[in-house]
Amino acid sequence: MSDFQPFGKLRAGSSTFNPLNLLLFGAGAIGTYVGGSLAGRGHRAVFIERPEIAAEIRRRGLRLRGGETPLDIRPPAFEIVTSLDEALPLGPFDCAILALKSFDIPALLPSLHASRSTLHALLCLSNGVDNEPTLAETLGPEKIIAGTVTSAIGRGAPGEVIVERLRGIGVAAGHPLSERLAAALTDAGLNARLYPRSADMKWSKLLTNLLANASAAILNMTPAEIFAHPGLCRLEVTQLREALRVMRAMGVGVVDLPRTPVRLLALGVRLPAAISRPLLARAVGRGRGDKMPSFHIDLYSGRGQSEVGYLNGAVARYGERRGMPTPVNRWLTETLLALTEGRMPLNAFARQPEKLLKACCDAHRVGI
Repeated sequence: MSDFQPFGKLRAGSSTFNPLNLLLFGAGAIGTYVGGSLAGRGHRAVFIERPEIAAEIRRRGLRLRGGETPLDIRPPAFEIVTSLDEALPLGPFDCAILALKSFDIPALLPSLHASRSTLHALLCLSNGVDNEPTLAETLGPEKIIAGTVTSAIGRGAPGEVIVERLRGIGVAAGHPLSERLAAALTDAGLNARLYPRSADMKWSKLLTNLLANASAAILNMTPAEIFAHPGLCRLEVTQLREALRVMRAMGVGVVDLPRTPVRLLALGVRLPAAISRPLLARAVGRGRGDKMPSFHIDLYSGRGQSEVGYLNGAVARYGERRGMPTPVNRWLTETLLALTEGRMPLNAFARQPEKLLKACCDAHRVGI
């Protein structure tokens, strides 16, 4: 059975083109990529960003590089404001698009709740599996569309992004706007697919987010270095196996995401180490081998926040609810949070894989 549903493409400039009015929370890498691409195809995009970032983007415009067609977009092709109160008079909007880090979403919830009568749909592209339920409690489940981005997007100066690897965007089917959004995204070159089960899509993305993410941050080592070490590779396989067991207990399936063979990844971790290690090494090499992952970037940014609680932490929480032990995901979460919050020095495990493996095994009496 197919993991996605087909849809027709929009054609900008044709008689069938019906532009969307979009409100984007965040003009970071993903927000700029998605909103800028849609604005470049004639859709109306209004961004909300911090004042200092907004001022810089107004001055510089949006620049997208690395795709099929480089884009340079300047106002009035898009608008950027600094608050939801400032944005709402520019509506009405067909859809809001949330492109924030998961740890930034709680602070946004009071504003969303106060404006729930004017926001009719929200596409959530943030990583993690808890954001959509939280947003549904605030706005109503009928307004929430789950989404996920698999393309690798690098960020330069404010408003400037580089498409490092084009894969695509997943959009949950079932909302009245889902097909129109997916068609618009594909028409803008973003390769969107519709998925009938949002949980399958979001948890499958979570699996890819786990790969050499927490360990790379804790050790200050690249993903390629992680998978070159036999013990660390076993650690990665163990955390993925824990996540897969939790998914099976919840009735959540593994699906391939746009140009991302997640089912092959899930199969690989079930194979003997002699087979799984080179398979996983190739997978991470195609993705971000020598590039530091998001957890590492967040850890060394000095912001004191990490998404590990929304990813590895989610595996631990959902496992605990079902009486299923997830010791490796729990240890990675607790350790990275201790580093992030300054309760443990950054160099506690830096480039010391044997120390990390021993600490993880001793803490939860697991063999790796």
